[in-house]
Amino acid sequence: MTEQPVHAGPVGATEARDRTPDTGQLADTVAVAAVTYDRHEELAELLQALARQTAPIRTVALVDSGTRPATDIVEAAGGSIHYLRSEANLGGAGGFAFAILAAIASGARWVWLMDDDGHPEDERCLAELLRAAHEHGLDIVSPLVAATDDPTRLSFNFRINGLLTNDRATLEPLGFLPDMVHFFNGALIRTEVFSTIGLPDMKFFIRGDEVDFLARVRKAGLKYGTLATVAVRHPATWSEMKPIFGGFITPVIPVGEFKRASYFRNRAYLARKYRNLRWFGADVIGFPYYFLTQRDLKGLRSWFAAYSAGFRGRGFGPPPSA
Repeated sequence: MTEQPVHAGPVGATEARDRTPDTGQLADTVAVAAVTYDRHEELAELLQALARQTAPIRTVALVDSGTRPATDIVEAAGGSIHYLRSEANLGGAGGFAFAILAAIASGARWVWLMDDDGHPEDERCLAELLRAAHEHGLDIVSPLVAATDDPTRLSFNFRINGLLTNDRATLEPLGFLPDMVHFFNGALIRTEVFSTIGLPDMKFFIRGDEVDFLARVRKAGLKYGTLATVAVRHPATWSEMKPIFGGFITPVIPVGEFKRASYFRNRAYLARKYRNLRWFGADVIGFPYYFLTQRDLKGLRSWFAAYSAGFRGRGFGPPPSA
């Protein structure tokens, strides 16, 4: 694991440690915690979008676990980028844990989480999130996550008045959505949150770490919400959602065997960890029903193997090599 030199100069507009002239209090310093894995074109777009933010960013802590180092992209972007190269594939969970620690170490008061395949939609995103955090007294605030290919729709569903929707026009007029949040795609988090509940659990590797993190946030009684007037663009995963029983249950079937196995394992582990009978009931009905109706006995066997392992707290271990 190697650490590259920090590029001189701020990513935002002002020096990060400035104090507000009227009160002498520390300003709302922000550090970005970002992860990347072989998405150089998308990473370049993310770094450019961060550089355009009207609110200043102290540093971008970027963890790169990819097979091809992104040093050229980082050097071309300029700004204050703390490039952290990992020769081990840490996954999303481990990468964010590493990036968050580096962001906190910069002394920032807020950490802004970014995946490499997403980017803020416009330059006011961070400034508006900070405003909403103060206005509503939040520990965590996230933007909407709009689909890259169709920004009128959301990448992830929201449940409003009992109904699922990904229609952006339905949510934007509401302004602020309390007790709703999507992590790792634009969530802005007070650094004290991580001291309270810890970092993302790298055991999950991919899929499920955000569910575990939200469960810990709720258990700690932290205050969070979504600001529906700004957005981060991110590829949608609609094709993974398989509604059954009129949409009453929606099994998620990721593409690729490793992603599927990780998702099934992690869901079972979380259902048992948090003793969530609703999750468990939906899973043991929804997944078998889906695979049986698709006449996919191989898929059913794979689901059962991964899910039963996760329920017993097994199946975790080193990820496959790059």
